[in-house]
Amino acid sequence: MAAIPGRIAVLLALTLTGACAQMGDFGRPAPSAWNGLIDAAGEVAARERGEPASLFPYTDDERTLRDRAWRFLMPARERSLFEAALANLTRARVLPVAWRPSDPAAYFEAVTGEPFRSPVSRYRRLSDDLIADGRLIPAFAETAARVVRADAARLGSLPFIRTLDDADVRNAAMRVAENRCLVAWVRIETAARSASYRYALEHLMLEVPGDEAVAAERALGFLDARRRLLDPLVPPEAEARCGLVPVGEGVAAGAVLVRKG
Repeated sequence: MAAIPGRIAVLLALTLTGACAQMGDFGRPAPSAWNGLIDAAGEVAARERGEPASLFPYTDDERTLRDRAWRFLMPARERSLFEAALANLTRARVLPVAWRPSDPAAYFEAVTGEPFRSPVSRYRRLSDDLIADGRLIPAFAETAARVVRADAARLGSLPFIRTLDDADVRNAAMRVAENRCLVAWVRIETAARSASYRYALEHLMLEVPGDEAVAAERALGFLDARRRLLDPLVPPEAEARCGLVPVGEGVAAGAVLVRKG
C-alpha cells in the first residue's frame, strides 16, 4: 500500500479525531464547513496523484451530481466511526479509491452488530436500505445525463473558441473526466452494494429464516432494476480508464478518457 503524503497524513489525523460527515436530505451530505474543507483537500490530493482534478468551478448540475453521489460512495452501514471517517476521506478523494478494500460482509456485520429485539427488524432494515437506494438512483441518473450532455457541448465548443490557452483546454478535459469517473464510480459502488445486500440476505436466511426474506428479495430486485439506469451514461470501460478497477481486456493502460475535438 502506498504511503500517504505528509500533508494528507495530517488531514487524515484531524479527520479521524473530528466529526464524521452527516447525511442531509435525499441521501446528500449535510452542508458544513468541515465537509467543505475535506472536499477541498480531496481536490488537492487527487491532483497530486495525477488524477483528473479541474480548477474550473462546478456548475449547478455538477454540484448536485456530487451531492447525490455521496450516499453511494459512503458505506450503507458503518461498523465504526473510524470506518465512517475513512470512507468520507475516500469519497472526497483525500485517499485513493483503492485505499478502501471491498468487503461484501461489512454491511451484514454492521446490521447484525446493532441491538435488536427480533430478527424481523433486521430484515426490515435490509429492505428499507434497498428501497432507499433504489429510489435515489433515478435522480442521480437524471442529473448525470444532464452533465454528460453539457460535457459533450463543452468539448464540442473547444475548436471554435479562439481565446483558449493550454490551461483552459486541460481544465475543460479534466472536468469532463472527473464527471465521467464519478458516474463510473457510483456505478461500481451500487453494484458492490447490491452484492453486500445479497450477502446479508443470504446469511440472514441461514441464521434466522423467516417470511420477511421474501420482501427483502423483492427489494433487491427493485434495486438491481434501477441500477441499470446507470449503464448507458458512460462507456463500459470507464471504470478501468478511471483507475477504479484493474485494466481489463480491450482497455489500454494509460488510455485517456476524453480527447479534444
